[in-house]
Amino acid sequence: MLRAIHEITKGPSVDIKSNILEAIGNTPLVRLNKLVEPGSSEVLAKCEFMNPAGSIKDRMACYIIEQAEKAGLLKSGGMIVENTSGNTGLGAAMTAAAKGYRCVFTMPDKMSQEKIDGLRAFGAEVIITPTDVPGDSPDHYVNVAKRVAEETPGAFYMNQYHSQWNIDAHEHLTGAEIWDQTDGGQVDAIVAGTGTGGTVSGIGRFFKKKGSKTRIIGVDPLGSVHYHYFKTGTLPTPYVYKVEGLGEDIKCDAFDPSVVDEMYQVNDYECFTTARRLVREEGLFCGGSSGGMAHIALQLAKEWGPGKRIIAILPDSGTRYVTKYLNDEWMKMHGFMEPERGLGCVADLIAKRSPEVLTIRESDSVSSAIALMRECGVSQLPVVDEHGKPTGMVHEVDILRGLQNGSATGDGTIKGIEKPIGGLVYPQARIEELFAIFGQDQAAVVIDEGVVRDILTQIDLIEYLANMKK
Repeated sequence: MLRAIHEITKGPSVDIKSNILEAIGNTPLVRLNKLVEPGSSEVLAKCEFMNPAGSIKDRMACYIIEQAEKAGLLKSGGMIVENTSGNTGLGAAMTAAAKGYRCVFTMPDKMSQEKIDGLRAFGAEVIITPTDVPGDSPDHYVNVAKRVAEETPGAFYMNQYHSQWNIDAHEHLTGAEIWDQTDGGQVDAIVAGTGTGGTVSGIGRFFKKKGSKTRIIGVDPLGSVHYHYFKTGTLPTPYVYKVEGLGEDIKCDAFDPSVVDEMYQVNDYECFTTARRLVREEGLFCGGSSGGMAHIALQLAKEWGPGKRIIAILPDSGTRYVTKYLNDEWMKMHGFMEPERGLGCVADLIAKRSPEVLTIRESDSVSSAIALMRECGVSQLPVVDEHGKPTGMVHEVDILRGLQNGSATGDGTIKGIEKPIGGLVYPQARIEELFAIFGQDQAAVVIDEGVVRDILTQIDLIEYLANMKK
């Protein structure tokens, strides 16, 4: 038997890899069957969890490290440093092990123990940081990684969130691979998550450069900033969510919205329950973020009907989450075994309202703003330019301070005393987004196609929720 195996393996047609890094990529497309409702489009899963270190990040991590070597930024005996939710770290740690580098990774404390243990198994040093800190905090895992890299001679900071090599990796590798697997891009939509943004941006760039009509769909979890930034061009206040490897609390330069056709939001419940179905009904042992992509792909498949083909990227392996979303007790403890309690979208809230949206132009006088506030009983007004596009918000207190310190006069214009709008929201945003806005003592300004459609306050949400119970 051993001789026979030896004779087979030495044949010219045998594919023997010179090292584990050559096994990255060439992951299969698998048709979903049980999760797809009758009369829906075809849905294919891109099984990125079958990469050697268990995620799509193997592609990007190895690519960035090799580019750094070519650029002379990483040399023999050097150290790789990165902030990671775990998957990039595992891909980088595998690459470092194969190439002989040391590595240090910083991770938020919400990440699974399996990821931490996996990194350490590759020989990496892991620094755990608090999750619920602002992006400019010195304790934020990104800033800790930067500090370690700056203080360590010979260290290379991967900088996955802002590196164009991140996008390049998925353009040259992932995008090209999907193109070839679908006979030159014969696919109607590709659904990908927006963690750093590199995956959806790289695939998007490849397909757009080909002149393809394939729709590039981004998926973002509630609490992340990408959906809001895509829809409004502004950054909201992020908040904590449970799903890992999806979304971000800072603006990433590796996210190129110009090559994304549409964005959708998912919540933790949708991610975890759909991912559990992928494992149990389709046999795809994938992570919780995969459930988010599959949820949106299945939703689109139902809407579009037969004759279409949609690809859902499944980024990582369920091996990272056996004590989390794959564990019934963990799901029960966090309320995910109960029925969905989604509140709908902002469009549902404003559908029965017929408000006359009060705005004031930048060129209008302070006196006219005071008169309008008094007449209509409001304490704040959106400020718009000559095209009706919102440029800021003026509050009673802004006028008061301006008059007090002399920066405003009754005859002077509003322009200059208004403040940035901190509560912009899009009609298709989930209603849960309003809680974060109201938590910052802001009104929610609903904009659509660059025009203010409504202004919502806490009492509007209270009335909506009260009527839902009737």
